[in-house]
Amino acid sequence: MNKIYTFVFFGIVGSGKGTQVKLLEQYLKDKGLSNDVVSTSTGEEFRKIISSGSYTGQLVKTIIEKGELQPDFLTISLFTNILASGMNENTSFMADGYPRTIEQSLAFESAMKFYNRKDVHIIYIELSTEEAVKRMKLRGRTDDNDEGIANRLEVYKNDVIPAMNYFNGKEGYTMHTINGEQSIDDVFKDLIKSLNL
Repeated sequence: MNKIYTFVFFGIVGSGKGTQVKLLEQYLKDKGLSNDVVSTSTGEEFRKIISSGSYTGQLVKTIIEKGELQPDFLTISLFTNILASGMNENTSFMADGYPRTIEQSLAFESAMKFYNRKDVHIIYIELSTEEAVKRMKLRGRTDDNDEGIANRLEVYKNDVIPAMNYFNGKEGYTMHTINGEQSIDDVFKDLIKSLNL
């Protein structure tokens, strides 16, 4: 029985969203719950643009290094392209790192209406700022310098949290808050329990 799921992952940088998306995708396939799953990571798409060496890629790289958000028009168009090329009638869908602004939340809501998705699960992996900073410094990415980290935390508080809260209490949207301070396995167990899968 192929069910259709829609999941949106929110969490501060370092909360392990990407890892949980991969685990959930595998779980749905292994359990035979959904065999057609599309996961969208706008971060991955931006990294592809950077590695292309194009002018757009150079501009994107500068913004990432500063720890700032990419412009809405670009993020929305990348997300839209993934949906337009990957969605079928029975596709389960996971969004990682999108939406990150209120404008993107509005575009997301419009997309869900278009694709007739009436049961959207918003998953918030909650992590303290201290733990997030610790994890970012351990990753050792070039944009994980003090300035980049400070900017990303600021962006998260001012843009990403409001983008998530936009869906709170909306019909057709269910919020799940998961404690991200635990091990990867325990976070995943809590996630499966909360989603009732």
